[in-house]
Amino acid sequence: MTRVLVIDDEDAIRQMIVYTLKKDGFNAFGTPSSVEGIELARKQLPDLIVCDVRMELVNGYQMLTAIRNDPITASIPFILITADQSRSGMRQGMERGADDYLGKPFTSAELIGAVNARLQKHRALFQQAE
Repeated sequence: MTRVLVIDDEDAIRQMIVYTLKKDGFNAFGTPSSVEGIELARKQLPDLIVCDVRMELVNGYQMLTAIRNDPITASIPFILITADQSRSGMRQGMERGADDYLGKPFTSAELIGAVNARLQKHRALFQQAE
């Protein structure tokens, strides 16, 4: 079963994302802490990470950088979510290696579509490498 780590310090949003993913057949789990999210990513090696940009201590951009700089987690597809839909914010995420960017609010269909697209692309890249 495909594992998805959801990191968002807003409980209602994190729980909605986890619920939506589980309803669609994913093994989704979450944390409100970006610091714990980094540890979970290293220990659980999820197939994909969905992470909010605006969080305390370590924001989503810093989280993405930490994930990309660790050889163990570097290849995990990473989707940033944020209410800030500015062009500069999106560029910053993409330049740090985000695989996708979802603006809040988003629909369940948009979330599932983004997750499935990133997983499909990731699988295709790894099949080509073999």
